Formats: sequence, structure tokens, C-alpha cells
Amino acid sequence: MTVPSPGYHDPRLTEQRNPRTQRIDVATALEIVDLLNAEDATVAPAVHAVRAELARAVDLVVEAFRGGGRLIYVGAGTSGRLGVLDASECPPTFGTPPEMVVGVIAGGYTALVKSSEGAEDDVNAGMAAMDQAGVVPRDFVLGIAASGTTPFVRAALSRAQTIGATTGLLSCSDPPRVLADTCDVLILPKVGPEALTGSTRLKAGTATKLVLNTLSTGAMIRLGRAYGNLMVDLTAVSDKLRDRGERIVMECCGVAREAARAAIVAANGSVKLAIVMVKLGVGKAEAERRLGEAGGFVRRAAGDPPPVTSA
Repeated sequence: MTVPSPGYHDPRLTEQRNPRTQRIDVATALEIVDLLNAEDATVAPAVHAVRAELARAVDLVVEAFRGGGRLIYVGAGTSGRLGVLDASECPPTFGTPPEMVVGVIAGGYTALVKSSEGAEDDVNAGMAAMDQAGVVPRDFVLGIAASGTTPFVRAALSRAQTIGATTGLLSCSDPPRVLADTCDVLILPKVGPEALTGSTRLKAGTATKLVLNTLSTGAMIRLGRAYGNLMVDLTAVSDKLRDRGERIVMECCGVAREAARAAIVAANGSVKLAIVMVKLGVGKAEAERRLGEAGGFVRRAAGDPPPVTSA
């Protein structure tokens, strides 16, 4: 009887086989759903385990923003797509200029819709991407690499560090020592082996999305781009967002929709400014002065928001 060779054991968690799903290929549809769901249930605890490092990253991003710098995500494949996604959602959610949070993906923007996985191995492209993005010392560059070893990301971080930018790495595996020693912060949610070996679009991708959501949202809140839990800096570029802006002013100020709409118009479309104007009974110029003195925080300028009432 021949004993199977144990083979090569990859040290990267994301590349190891998961014993809980080794018979997933003979499972029923419902069993597959249950197996994947059970694996997904381990993601949030893994992210919670790195809460301190994630909070540290939030502080570093806020520091970069206050110094006139940017948050720059850099990744390949799924990691790169998730970085570009998070960056693209900041302007409509928080009213930020598009250059404030930037996503860089190996293979360029065509890689968002067409697989360009080979681009992750291009070290020269990784370094060039930082130069093309105009990275400067006041920026914060976050490398995103599920396995922690993506050459494009490693090279990009090395180049950013040479320039003098603050850097971080988000990975679901332990990174090479050179990155662990040189990055200012490491965020390493250990989600373990994937249900489908090496498919980091699964648990690792979900963990990445959770971390990026928390990072950008946390930084924006710390900058005063929320009032209570209301996104008062949203950009009303659609009927849905215009309606949301009007409802926010209505709720915060206790006025009818017509008055809320008029206040937003008088504030040149700024929901945040409209709230200060209505709550304090002042004009646009005075509201801008008050808000400026408050560092952009509505609560400091106009008092507490109304409490949330249960339905």
C-alpha cells in the first residue's frame, strides 16, 4: 500500500486547506450554503481581534488628513478592487474630494472589471504606481494583500516608505519580516484557511471589506463628518440622497420638508451647514464661522442631535 506524500505545506494561512470543507465538492446546495456561512461567521471575531491595530490605523489616517495628506489604498486582484471600491464610496458618503481617498490596483482600472492577476507580480509597476499617484510624506499608504506576499504591494510599500509616507499593511496572513519591520501599522485579521483553498475572495475578502469600511468611516467620523450617527456631509447627487439630506435636516431641526429644502438651498447644498443655520437661527456666513470655529463638528457648533426614538 502506497502512503500519500504529505506534500509542501504553505505557511500562508490563506493557502492552507480547510479540514471543515474537504468534502464540499460532494455537498448539496444547502450544505454548501451552510458550510460557507459557518466559515463566514468566523470573520467578524477575527476583525475584532485586531481592533487595537485598526484603531491605530484610524488615528494615522486622521493625522494624514489633518496634515493635508491622503489615504491611498494599494492592492492587486480582489484586494485592489476592494480598495478602489472603498475609495470611490467616500465622496458621496462623506462629501470628500475624490483625491482625498485613492485606490490603486495592479493592472490599472481595467483590472476592476477584467481579471489581470498576473499584474500582481510586477515589482516595477508597484514602485511606479506610487510615483504616478504622486505619493508624498504626508500621505498614508495602506497595502492590501490577503496572503501578505503580493510583489506589487510589497514594492509599492517599499517605494512609499522611501518617499517618507506613513505605511500600513492589511493582510490575513503573517507578512514577510521586511514588511513587519518597516510598516507603521499591521492589521492582520487571521480568518484561517478558505472554504475553497486559496480563494481569498471569500473570508479574506470579507475581512478586508470590514476593515476598510471601519478605517474610512472611523477616520471621517473623527474629522467631524457625522452628526450623531447621521452622514451630514453626504453629497446629494441623486433623488435618494437629496431626500436623505432633507430628512436629516427635518429630524435634526424639527422643521417641515419645505423648510429643510429651503435651508439646504440657502446653504448651497450643504446639509451640515443647513443644520447649523436652522438650529442657531443664523445666516450662511455666520453658520460657516461657527462651524469653522468648531472644527467642522456640528455637535460643537449647534449642540446635541435629537435622540434616536424607537419605532
